[in-house]
Amino acid sequence: MTDKPVKGTTPVPATSINVQNAITGLRGRDLFSTLRNVGRLGLRNPLHTAHHLLALGGQLTRVMLGDSPHQPHPRDNRFSDPTWSQNPFYRRGLQAYLAWQKQTRQWIEESTLDDDDRARVHFLFNLLNDALAPSNSLLNPLAVKEIFNTGGLSLVRGVAHLLDDLRHNDGLPRQVDERAFEVGVNLAATPGAVVFRNELLELIQYKPMSEKQYARPLMVIPPQINKYYIFDLGPTNSFVQYMLKNGLQVFMVSWRNPDPRHREWGLSSYVEALEEALVACRSISGSRDPNLMGACAGGLTMAALQGHLQAKGQLRRVRSATYLVSLLDSQFDSPASLFADEQTIEASKRRSYQRGVLDGGEVARIFAWMRPNDLIWNYWINNYLLGRTPPAFDILYWNADNTRLPAAFHGELLDFFKLNPLTYPNGMQVCGTPIDLSQVTLDSFTVAGNNDHITPWDAVYRSALLLGGKRRFVLANSGHIQSIINPPGNPKAHFLENPTLSSDPRAWVHDATRHEGSWWPQWLEWIGQRSGRLKAPATELGNASYPPLGPAPGSYVRAR
Repeated sequence: MTDKPVKGTTPVPATSINVQNAITGLRGRDLFSTLRNVGRLGLRNPLHTAHHLLALGGQLTRVMLGDSPHQPHPRDNRFSDPTWSQNPFYRRGLQAYLAWQKQTRQWIEESTLDDDDRARVHFLFNLLNDALAPSNSLLNPLAVKEIFNTGGLSLVRGVAHLLDDLRHNDGLPRQVDERAFEVGVNLAATPGAVVFRNELLELIQYKPMSEKQYARPLMVIPPQINKYYIFDLGPTNSFVQYMLKNGLQVFMVSWRNPDPRHREWGLSSYVEALEEALVACRSISGSRDPNLMGACAGGLTMAALQGHLQAKGQLRRVRSATYLVSLLDSQFDSPASLFADEQTIEASKRRSYQRGVLDGGEVARIFAWMRPNDLIWNYWINNYLLGRTPPAFDILYWNADNTRLPAAFHGELLDFFKLNPLTYPNGMQVCGTPIDLSQVTLDSFTVAGNNDHITPWDAVYRSALLLGGKRRFVLANSGHIQSIINPPGNPKAHFLENPTLSSDPRAWVHDATRHEGSWWPQWLEWIGQRSGRLKAPATELGNASYPPLGPAPGSYVRAR
């Protein structure tokens, strides 16, 4: 018997900004154009607008008389302080804000706008309404209490934080206390050595952490837009150490942070660099067919490498592939996707070619606007209104330590989202060879997150269906990063699995079985079956052809 998902918790596709929007960018002119459409809507339909203004007026009158018909969402922590419900002034202010939110949504929904314009306006008003929340002002009861408790020092510290962020953080509140971390000391600190380096990457081999080690190694390919040590945070949540302690040989790719000199690096450049790293991994380990693991854009690059090897008749050089929150099928809908028209895409290409790179900070800012209440306004309150230092959180430090994308690769990613070329045979060429993923007949293990707003889980599911070979798909109850960094021991962790991969993601979910805990042990069993025999681990890193070039974490990961 299978356990059905609890009613109301069935995963749904992301409906906000996603990775496509972060890569494309959101132009101010597109947002202002939508705002103009809102103005025209009000002028062209005065009776419609007047109807909703009267309705809003009636609701506000009820609020002023003490009637409180509106309630914030139970999970909205912005208004969890009891002052919002117990103090008459704050209760009325919150009720007025919620009444405005409800009425604007109805005004948009009942308008004569077409579906696309309506989705754009909803998206824009959601951003505006989040920004206008009363919790974001100095009247926030938490801020008032902090001012009295500190004798006004919280206000002074908040202004200092604001001025510092305006000067050094592009005007956004910092999400993490960066002074608490140092790469190579308390992050990316697992012992190992750089055993290969080319212009695009360094290959790290880690020292064994078990008495026996599998003969076939695993080579991990992180996304190019972030640094590799998301896999190697602290000892309690290091995926690298988990793998090493359970007998896996681990090699890690560390991408170079490109600058304008490298504007011509494209997907073929990354695939060629990976192919060289794979040769080094095979030579050092003595294994002819290592396992591969790719995350996000690293998964896309890994798929392109396998398609390239298949086209050359060399797919036997790889044993299996693990895809973590990786998109191969790039078709999904969100309101923000409606801003990504032909003109916007071409403007984004021109901008990155002029600069030579797409700056990682620009992508991070757009990612922050995916969940503004969690990633912007939450820190606005903490840093500025309360005058506190942001927390020391390793994942947020990694997130802020972003990298750049070369212009050519950025342009190819834009075309990838526009054309969705991997969904049909020979739709993409890499290194001069056509790619047909259905011919990549390797065993594959795919992980998605049901709360992933960056790579929506149903698109990741459809991506798994593009692959040949024996496929396994797991849906974790987490977001984009927490789906990967999911160590055993979290009492809230669970995942869904269904061995029958139907064409419809909804059907798959309906018949899936719920498993408590992390997916890591399930994957470990799966990869262990594809990692060969257990043997005594090597005592030295590298070999005569690929001697150690320096200790981990290497030099590329430190480049800003």
